[in-house]
This record gives sequence, structure tokens and C-alpha cells, in this order.
Amino acid sequence: MELVRETKYDRAGELKSFDETKAGVKGLVDSGVETIPRIFRLPEEYSTNTTAHANESNYDIPVIDLEKEGIDRKVTVDKIRHASEKYGFFQVVNHGIPVGVLEEMLCGVRRFNEMDAEAKKVYYTRDVTRKFVYNSNSDLYSVPTVNWRDTFLSFMAPNPPKPEELPASCRDIQIEYSRHVMNLGFRLFGLLSEALGLESSRLAEMGCTDGLTFVGHYYPACPQPELTLGATNHTDDAFLTVLLQDQIGGLQVFLDNMWIDIPPVHGALVINIGDLLQLISNDKFKSVEHRVLANREGPRMSVACFFSTSLMPSSKIYGPIKELLSEDNPPKYRETTVEEYVTYSFNKGLDGISALLHFKI
Repeated sequence: MELVRETKYDRAGELKSFDETKAGVKGLVDSGVETIPRIFRLPEEYSTNTTAHANESNYDIPVIDLEKEGIDRKVTVDKIRHASEKYGFFQVVNHGIPVGVLEEMLCGVRRFNEMDAEAKKVYYTRDVTRKFVYNSNSDLYSVPTVNWRDTFLSFMAPNPPKPEELPASCRDIQIEYSRHVMNLGFRLFGLLSEALGLESSRLAEMGCTDGLTFVGHYYPACPQPELTLGATNHTDDAFLTVLLQDQIGGLQVFLDNMWIDIPPVHGALVINIGDLLQLISNDKFKSVEHRVLANREGPRMSVACFFSTSLMPSSKIYGPIKELLSEDNPPKYRETTVEEYVTYSFNKGLDGISALLHFKI
């Protein structure tokens, strides 16, 4: 009987071949792929089915009406405090950004990703110093499993790109939406400051609103969604994230060893605490692990705006806020710069391990 040897898996070669197409996951789908390439496949022991739906558990991620802030600010602050301590996530409605702007922003993500393939390749790069960065998986070569998504990124503050440096397909709405999110960020950081027992201006004065990174995600329909993920388990290496998701869903948060759905709410934005806010709050607010499922339905679009100066050179030092410390609550993290923290997190990739552990005292 003749023995058939399994062909050695050339993972590095497969990654390189995929990257060199400059067509991303959408290019695979457009080619008619029915079996997802091995680079996207999760380890066999990993299951995507360990899901507890929010309405079947004790974890009902709060939806907070910001319109009521003017009626009773204390109640709003209390709700944000509770959500930030227990879940690390909440949704906001009546946040001041018109629904039409939200819908047009999602359309802008779709327009760019569904441009002519050759025209889109012009923007494909792994050089994060570019004003507009489009690629598939920024951590493609450093993570064990590739995510089923394509992404474009721009740093919209403090030094935004010139309009002509952005693709026409998403330019106007990206600029308008980012302006709205910056305004919402100042409002949220005021409420979060008060939720920490500080003056409302404190987090903004510390520089938490200085930077904004805009990330547009495109998750094509997946022929084998049970074998991969749209985004593997991770926490966000920012102070705060404002997420716009479409109505397909798939976002989950990990609480008490369960994956909890965060269902889309029309007109709502998902807000989550980032690592840097957990660090400066000395663990009072929680940056919680989350992921995105792949789906047979699609494409799914989302826009994540991260409040952080990211990889920009900076000498500003961040550590646990002194007023929050005491003899019974000593600092749990060493001081760091945003650049150092994000560089460490970026180089590590989405490997399911929080970068915060590296900065623990």
C-alpha cells in the first residue's frame, strides 16, 4: 500500500500570496471561493459557538439615552459609571449625530470597498504613516489566525489628512462623521470624568481627546463562518472607542466566560472602554475582550473611531490618576506614553492577550 504524505503547509508563502493580490478578503469572495484558505481557519479546539444571547442571560448591555443628560445629568453619569465598571460597553442613543450621517458613513465604507479592484489597489499599503491606509489585517504576518475582513484607516486628529488625500468614494462623509465623533467624544469624556468622581474637564485636559483614529471595516459574506472570525478576541489599545455597526450584527463581548451579543440598535453607537482608560482609572473602568463573528450574510460594515494619539511621537506620560489612588488602592500599572503602549500592542497583534498585562506593576 502506497503511503501518501501530506504536503507541508507553507503558511508564510500563503500569507505573502494573499497580501500580494492587494484584493483582500473581498477579492477571495469575488473569485468565487467556497472553501476558506487555511490562513483564516481557527485552531480545531477553538469554538465560535459558545454564545449566550443577552436576552437569555443577566448581561443586558445598557442603552443610554444621552438626551436625558440635560434633564438629570447625575442619572446619566450613574448609568455610565455602572456600565463602565461592570461591562466595559454601553450603547448611546440621541447622541447628536443624525441618523442620515450614520447611514451615509456605512455607505461610504461600502463604496470604497466595492470600487473597481484596480483603482482600489492604489491605496493598498502596510505603511501606517500614509494618510489613508487600506489593507487586509494590519497584523497579517504576526497573528496565528487571519481575520475575515478588510480595513481602511486614517488618523483624523490631531493632524487630519487633506481632503484630496482621501478617496472620493468616502472622503466627504469620513470628514463629516469624524467631526461629529470628536464632538461626541468631548461630551462622553466629560461624563466619564464625573463617573470617576473628577471634574468634568479632567480627562480632556489630560489629553484623552487629542487624537482620533478612524477605522472602516468591511466583512464580506463568508462561505464557512464557523471556521473563522471577523475579528479575533481583543481589547482596544485606546482611551475610548465609538463604534458604528450596521444591522447584520456579530459583535460580542466576553463576560464571565460567556460571549454576549451586542445587538444592533438602529441609530445607536456602541461605546467601549479602552486599555488606556482602564490603566489611568487603575482598573475602575474595564477594557473588556470582544470579537466579531463571521457571517454567511454580508457584507457587514462597521466604523470604529479610537480616541488615542496612537503611534504619533509623544512624551506625555500616563499612569493611574493620583486622585483615584489610596493606601488601599495603590497604582496597578507603570507609567507609559500612548506611543509606547500602542506600539507594543500593534506589534503583538490580535492574539487574545491584553497588552495591559505588559504594563502591570
